[in-house]
Amino acid sequence: MRTPIIAGNWKLNKNPKEAQEFLNAIEGKLPESGVEAVIGAPAVDLYTLVEGSKNTPLKISAENSYFEDEGAFTGENSPKVLAEMGVEYVIIGHSERREYFHETDEDINKKAVKIIANGLTPIVCCGETLEQREANETEGFVTGQIEAALKGISAADVANLVIAYEPIWAIGTGKTATSDQAQEVVHVIREKVASLYDADTADKVRILYGGSVKPESIKELMSKEDIDGGLVGGASLDPESFIALVNYQK
Repeated sequence: MRTPIIAGNWKLNKNPKEAQEFLNAIEGKLPESGVEAVIGAPAVDLYTLVEGSKNTPLKISAENSYFEDEGAFTGENSPKVLAEMGVEYVIIGHSERREYFHETDEDINKKAVKIIANGLTPIVCCGETLEQREANETEGFVTGQIEAALKGISAADVANLVIAYEPIWAIGTGKTATSDQAQEVVHVIREKVASLYDADTADKVRILYGGSVKPESIKELMSKEDIDGGLVGGASLDPESFIALVNYQK
């Protein structure tokens, strides 16, 4: 049985004071079981969030890390240090990282390998542009991203990681893939994992949908067989919205 995940991605928003205010607002309002609540935040907020979420159900994710633990890499985040801090997840391969910072499939694979080596769980993002969808290239493009990201990673480690399908045309645009569209691609991703590894691994890996996910749409998305949660942008910035999302089962 795959445990659902609702993972917020704050992107470049909130300072440590605001992060603490968010923690105060959600205190005692997250489910103790049945769903994982995760917040992905800028590096400057991680210490506040990790310390403030101790002894609560909330888990903390970095929004990125480098593929080396240490060295002359000015401005990067060490996965080793993130693990030492108590961070549990790292978002990698987000379309904004690919587009704005020119990250390649090879970069994302190297990050995934190093993140896993440090005992962290990568949330590996994938997704197509509107042009690719209209050209019927979604399946080939997305499965290619997944194959590249998982290169050299064992079946056991793949079973424990998280994949997030985020169609680029639905990120921050207010457009949301229908639940059927989301299910269709997530199912294709699960089949790709099965072809690369085996059915058991594919059945265990958790696959999220992301792209303008809101409290109003989460229940329908979660009703789909292969969708195991949401990677949530703007709606995760508001405490009440995040509370509603993680409590979708009520």
